Amino acid sequence: MAFTRATIRNLAKESGVELPKELEDALVSEHLTARNAYAEEQVKAELAKQPAEKAGNVKDSEEYKTLKKSFDDYKAEVTAKETKAAKEAAYRAILKDANLSEKGIEKAIKYAEWDKIELEADGKVKGASDHIKAVKEEWAEYVTTTTTTGAKTSTPPANTGGAKLTKADIYKKDERGRYVLSASERQKALAENPELLN
Repeated sequence: MAFTRATIRNLAKESGVELPKELEDALVSEHLTARNAYAEEQVKAELAKQPAEKAGNVKDSEEYKTLKKSFDDYKAEVTAKETKAAKEAAYRAILKDANLSEKGIEKAIKYAEWDKIELEADGKVKGASDHIKAVKEEWAEYVTTTTTTGAKTSTPPANTGGAKLTKADIYKKDERGRYVLSASERQKALAENPELLN
């Protein structure tokens, strides 16, 4: 079984565990580091098998050059994958800061221009505020906003001063056609005055 992100997710799902993205990234990074070290050992082992008389000319041999090129290509591929994973993790943080919805984040990740994204030494996206501004413009339809509404003081609940409410008091509406009492207040008033239900 290949050790891929899909494998990690499937194993976690089978175990009933939800892994955070950061842990998944760490596992993949650790795997790639170990695999890289193993490949390097394999190259050294192959070179060590060369006969002693050829030892001086090993680096000039075609076999060595081919093996070394394969190894260098492999290292470059691993480094590129690690770099992209680091960029993606940092960019996801930027997208969250831009208040993109989950769907928006996935689309932005899918269409990101990775060659234009650079990382600082601390692993964060360079020019983060510029990226956030650009993301909010480009993916505006996915930006979520949250608003907190306070109590409406223009139409406070009726103060009956302890007097019994009438059916008209309970169902009274303001100038905009909205009930003065909330649904829960109306239900409470009706529960306290069951005779009004008849």
